[in-house]
Amino acid sequence: MDGWNYFNYFTEIEEYFWKKRGAHLLVSPLDWAIMEAWQKAGVPLAAVLKGIDGAFESYKRSRRGAGRPLKSLAYCTDAVLEAAEEQLEAAAGSAPDTARPAAREAFSRDELKAYLEKNISQLRRAAEKSLAQQPEIASRLKKIVESLETSLPLLDTPGTLDLEDLERRLAIQDEKIHALLTSHSPEEVMLKIQREVDGQLARYRRKMKAEQLAMVERQYVQKRLLEEFGLPRLSLFYLT
Repeated sequence: MDGWNYFNYFTEIEEYFWKKRGAHLLVSPLDWAIMEAWQKAGVPLAAVLKGIDGAFESYKRSRRGAGRPLKSLAYCTDAVLEAAEEQLEAAAGSAPDTARPAAREAFSRDELKAYLEKNISQLRRAAEKSLAQQPEIASRLKKIVESLETSLPLLDTPGTLDLEDLERRLAIQDEKIHALLTSHSPEEVMLKIQREVDGQLARYRRKMKAEQLAMVERQYVQKRLLEEFGLPRLSLFYLT
């Protein structure tokens, strides 16, 4: 992947799926959870696109594909993982690729600063909103804001910006937010979200492997918790 695609993982998949379907429709929360699970598992973009191609070909040959569009990326999970395994096996016998993607050229300093400042503002608003009912969440969100603010001066330093290091810093704060919301969200919120994910995955449970289901469930719950509290994703993968 080039530097842009490296951080534009989700948009590339989303647009490719739209193209294959022949319709520009909103991707569902379940589809987003599946894409996030692939990204977390390190599935290369090329393998995802190849797997989507294979899944559509298989779907067209099936009786279900007669006149009915493929509705979800969940149908593509097996084909995507098979494509990833094939790519890994092919790479095992080849010389190592020492040329890393030029990810540092993916964004301008102004884009990065605007992205960080927007997320900091959103976190502050969420902390203020949570202060009365969930003071522990509010307190920890403020600490995350303070940590993010220490990254802003990095964008003003001369020389080459290490985007990989910035991404590590943001990913750590993302994980802190997920852990915070999972452990301190009200029981009724967690119950509502769990019912949602159970309903969304019901038709795909026999098709997906246990580890796939567990990862997709985790990503779905994380996404919905962020929505419930009005919180952003911090990773540069979400800067589009």
